[in-house]
Amino acid sequence: MRRRRLARLLVRTVRVWLKRDSGQYWPSIYHAMPSPCSCMSFNPETRRLSIGLDNGTISEFILSEDYNKMTLVKSYQAHQSRVIMVLFVLEMEWVLSTGQDKHFTWHCSESGQRLGGYRTSAGACGLQFDVETRHVFVGDHSGQVTILKLEQESCSLVTTFKGHTGGVTALCWDPIQRVLFSGSSDHSIIMWDIGGRKGTAIELQGHNDKVQSLSYAHHTRQLISCGADGGIVVWNMDVERQETPEWLDSDSCQKCDQPFFWNFKQMWDSKKIGLRQHHCRKCGKAVCGKCSSKRSSIPLMGFEFEVRVCDSCHESITDEERAPTATFHDSKHNIVHVHFDATRGWLLTSGTDKVIKLWDMTPVVS
Repeated sequence: MRRRRLARLLVRTVRVWLKRDSGQYWPSIYHAMPSPCSCMSFNPETRRLSIGLDNGTISEFILSEDYNKMTLVKSYQAHQSRVIMVLFVLEMEWVLSTGQDKHFTWHCSESGQRLGGYRTSAGACGLQFDVETRHVFVGDHSGQVTILKLEQESCSLVTTFKGHTGGVTALCWDPIQRVLFSGSSDHSIIMWDIGGRKGTAIELQGHNDKVQSLSYAHHTRQLISCGADGGIVVWNMDVERQETPEWLDSDSCQKCDQPFFWNFKQMWDSKKIGLRQHHCRKCGKAVCGKCSSKRSSIPLMGFEFEVRVCDSCHESITDEERAPTATFHDSKHNIVHVHFDATRGWLLTSGTDKVIKLWDMTPVVS
């Protein structure tokens, strides 16, 4: 009996893996492509497999019911260079994609016709779509997220926002809470509360390297983030989180009034050597090293690791406020791609080591 089906991209080949009675996975299909594969999107309802290639083409296949055959349906010349992301939207019969050519495009999957496009400020590697509002979210290497409103043959710019210091590497959309998560090469995740219409942005810090992929478990309100550091972090988003404060500007320590090293006048008047400026992660005040000698985690602000806080804030943080809101797991490989199956609670990770791992997440995602 053949059971769980998995697809894998390897250089110029597409492989479909079936789980045998022995519990082992074996490839049932080994299909050679004309160009190296760069991304893929699979729809289990229609068994439609969309594959983006290095030459800018998107090839669309239909897999047979027994998953032993794949038939080419059509190809789209979507981009001038590598396809970075591809997304099939069943409700609209659209194929959305981003490319290294800095373009977002969408095609009609029935006719194969190109419906429209939009040039982004940089190469885009994050792509999400909201069926209800027809909004598409595009994250690019400049750290910007662009929101577009798609019509049948046109699109309009809704807004752009930027909160990362590095490029956006992953996006995840929660259509129920209307929240967008963005992961970045700056190691951080930002939760954008779009549905709240108040511009709230919550920062999450739990990785030591760039965030590679994001998945969301709607039924438990848990975010799963995976990074190049090999870490799998499960975030509890069913808690009341707080925005991190803006860092305040000052020419002297806002605790002891010692001048910072660029404040020559105060240094001369007080006959004191200028100090280096730091910032408290809890209150945002500009402080010197002596007044911020303590470290603490602040999970409700997204700081699962210990960060610099001023001495007074350190005293005010309770043990309850230090209680972690995330769990950490080591995948033991540099994760490149992730897929989460919420119905089974399974997480699939693939890494730069060319290994695919299947994780049972039910002990932590429940």
